[in-house]
Amino acid sequence: MSNLKPISHQDIIDAIQRIDNNSQLKKQRGSSTYDLVYNGRSYPPILVLSEANKVCGGGELLLSDFGNSTEKAFKILRELGFIVIMKRKLAFKEYLLTTTPEGSGTSSSYLQAMDNLDELFNESGRINGSIYNIEDINFFEQVVEDVKLYQKDNESILYKKPKSYAERGFYSASVRKYIEFLLESGLNSSLQKDTSKKVTKLIRHKDQGYFTIKAFSESLNNANLSFSEILITRFVTSLITKPFVLLNGLSGSGKTKLAQSFVQWICQDNSQYKIIPVGADWTNREPLLGYPNGLDPENYITPDNGALQLMLDAQSNPELPYFMILDEMNLSHVERYFADFLSVMESNDSIKLYTGNKRKDSRGYFIPERISWPENLFIIGTVNIDETTYMFSPKVLDRANVIEFRIEEKELRSYFENIKSIDLTQLEYKGISTSKGFLSMCKLVTKSTDKVVQEELVKFFIELSKVGSEFGYRTANEALTLIQQLGKLDSTMELNQRIDIAIMQKLLPKLHGSRSKIVKVLDALILLCVKDANSFDINKVLTDDKLRVDLKYPISYAKLLRMYNNVIANGFTSYAEA
Repeated sequence: MSNLKPISHQDIIDAIQRIDNNSQLKKQRGSSTYDLVYNGRSYPPILVLSEANKVCGGGELLLSDFGNSTEKAFKILRELGFIVIMKRKLAFKEYLLTTTPEGSGTSSSYLQAMDNLDELFNESGRINGSIYNIEDINFFEQVVEDVKLYQKDNESILYKKPKSYAERGFYSASVRKYIEFLLESGLNSSLQKDTSKKVTKLIRHKDQGYFTIKAFSESLNNANLSFSEILITRFVTSLITKPFVLLNGLSGSGKTKLAQSFVQWICQDNSQYKIIPVGADWTNREPLLGYPNGLDPENYITPDNGALQLMLDAQSNPELPYFMILDEMNLSHVERYFADFLSVMESNDSIKLYTGNKRKDSRGYFIPERISWPENLFIIGTVNIDETTYMFSPKVLDRANVIEFRIEEKELRSYFENIKSIDLTQLEYKGISTSKGFLSMCKLVTKSTDKVVQEELVKFFIELSKVGSEFGYRTANEALTLIQQLGKLDSTMELNQRIDIAIMQKLLPKLHGSRSKIVKVLDALILLCVKDANSFDINKVLTDDKLRVDLKYPISYAKLLRMYNNVIANGFTSYAEA
């Protein structure tokens, strides 16, 4: 590979742009078997590498420059964070979309089961190359018998992957479906040698990178982005606990930047996330989910912002995390355009996109009649409070972790003393190897069973119920889960710190009211946040801002004290501050 120049991730993107601008390149050098998939479009992998080499000042590359080995070429692309797949996999995906119940998630489960088998068979040496290279029906019929045996044995290697695929019989079902696909495609040859041997030994599980908050924090520092360790921990833990997080606070305080930084760090390319500015005219779900074309019964109009495609991609790739960042989420009434999301987020139901005949988008891809909520899709909403925005309803707040962004005086002084230019290249793709570990943590969440925690939550419930801001079972469960996960991700965090965060993010966001209604409750809630309630005098605190108070829950105390000041000064207060 002496002709190959050092190629970067950006060089590949520049090469793809070259190909997009010159359609003749694809026609001259197509690929019959493999595709590089980027932003939902397919490109010949060797052509992309060749154009990237030209971007770097080198010459044209052919397969012979890689020793006639596609694996060497594809390894370069995959290490740079790009996806290279067999063309037949795309055809199989389309086949599944038209032959399995729409919105059931069956097609994505079958694809993932085949991917799992592909990885396991390659590791064991049973096959060499992609499982989609094999067209021998006899081979797959033997595979059906093998996996039927092993998916009943919870000690087998199939249980090293998400066990639901084995328990629910997805392995044997997916292979049967693939046999059906091959037969209907008129394919039944014997391209693969030595495919008749059975799986006689268990396959070793391939270790994935372990996810840690520290690794993300270090990348933020390298990029010259300054966020407190506690804020980073709260943000990441909230995502792991519940895939719906609201970032609330002062405009320009870093809400969108933190969300953007995390997704760029953990995703392998920008097809895994979309930053979508919410419009002030969003009155229904169409800006996110699109709509059936009323003039063409076979066409479905998908939104230009890519929201629907992101959901479909997440369903097709359950082993990867996907993120939808809704910027200025409350610029329109959230309940109007986000109602379908709120509903399916809590259930196993699906969103109905249209009825009647099957429809395709403008690219010719089938759009399913229904779409389920992908477990690997995370929603991050940023929230600004001013006269142009709308408040959130309890229905929204109940379902999210709400994190408030504030800039303290010492943080601003520290910023002025050491102003540096932000370098996001220090973040991009650095956490790719931890993405599966991140998703694994999301699937293994547990709740705190500590009686002390439960008693503290009951105390807050009693006071909040006096003004109609009490919480239900969902919020209680999610608070217990958040407290437990904070301890797992940061073993140094004390119990009171974890309870404090849960109070702030899950119990207080719905709190609001007039002075006559809420002032006594605020007083009582503040007392729950101090260690010595008997000696605490709120009037002294209000008149002497340097008075030292021994606090049990400092974050919640500071918030409640600001709300108390607001209600005294203005006659009304709410959790959301302008």
